[in-house]
Amino acid sequence: MSQQLHKAGKALLNQLARHADLLMDTYLSGTVNETEENAKAVAKLTTAGLLRRGDSEEPLRLAPGLRALLEEGLKDEKGRQVDTNIGSALATIKTVARHYKEAVHLGDHPAAEAYLAQLSEQVFSLKEGLRLSTRSLWSRINNEFGYVGTMDAKIRENELAQSQVAELLASLDLFRFDELAALSGDLRELRRLLVNGLQHTLVECAGELAVVQGRLLTLLGRFREIQGRTRLLKGFLLHCQQHPDYLPGAHTERVTVPTLFNLGEGCVQTAAVDVQDGDEEQTLIALVNQLRRRPAPDNNALAEASPFLLTPAEPFELGDEGLKRDVDAFFIAVIDQAARLSALEYRHQQALPWPPEAWLYQVIGNFDSLPQAQRHCFELEPMLRDDPIFSGNKYIEDVRVDLR
Repeated sequence: MSQQLHKAGKALLNQLARHADLLMDTYLSGTVNETEENAKAVAKLTTAGLLRRGDSEEPLRLAPGLRALLEEGLKDEKGRQVDTNIGSALATIKTVARHYKEAVHLGDHPAAEAYLAQLSEQVFSLKEGLRLSTRSLWSRINNEFGYVGTMDAKIRENELAQSQVAELLASLDLFRFDELAALSGDLRELRRLLVNGLQHTLVECAGELAVVQGRLLTLLGRFREIQGRTRLLKGFLLHCQQHPDYLPGAHTERVTVPTLFNLGEGCVQTAAVDVQDGDEEQTLIALVNQLRRRPAPDNNALAEASPFLLTPAEPFELGDEGLKRDVDAFFIAVIDQAARLSALEYRHQQALPWPPEAWLYQVIGNFDSLPQAQRHCFELEPMLRDDPIFSGNKYIEDVRVDLR
């Protein structure tokens, strides 16, 4: 059976390669341009199911599966659709999982392997479908729905994307991992597919969709603002066309100034004395002389006062100055050695007294506080460790710094 499938698949792929020009022309135009020259090729592709006709009077089009394959391979986001039908796929996965459990309990190992392969493919397709839908939404947001021309069309596409996000989030609620865990039982392969793999993908996609929803709302607000300004400008132009003799009145002559003219900042800046202007020296001296004078000091009090000695100030440093100096020396060592250095290994070699956590915090903070031009000269790589209990949490065990 596998040999026959291999042979049929190879023949199908060869047929795709031979008729690549015809298939791409159909993909770009939407329908097949049937002529006498390509009649034989069209007949072969129709027989293979690559070209389909909805009704007898409709033109031939690409099969939906082939179009989806081309959209994915070409990264064509214009025609890609978001698949929100997760409930049917999840029900199919549960059914195949029950078939696999039954085959294992009956000792039918060939059937169990076949069901497991089918289940792995369906779980993979479900996870990739979720990631593909999320990537499609991100692509449409990043180009601000640039494949449509008008602002009204952008708003409609944005509202459609919001409804698709809402449907995807509602579909994610269909996952009941307590039921999937009970369905998996003590079978390790089922638990790996239905619980571990799906849960990781679900958490990742749910977080991405929450961010997508916020970005869509922000983008919709900006679209509506642009649309409002455009309508205001078009209305003013239409008014000017209907009233060619219209001239705006001088707002300075009105008793009540319209709010529109009070939106801009004042042109006259706040007055301030220019102490650098030499022409104003006499005026400044006169102003200083008018200041209130302090009473004359008491000579007796001056005589009794202890003499004041001007001595050098005692050196002092802040509590964390030594730590910052050692971190600066660490970055200098990275420059001198031109090699990747570990922060904890450097601390151990230099026998520094700082706690490891405070040392790592200071290295990361020193890197973040560098000017942008100097920060580009270094590369900071944190060494992460997964939490043994809670998935998604990571700990920084060490930090490595290198030159770019």
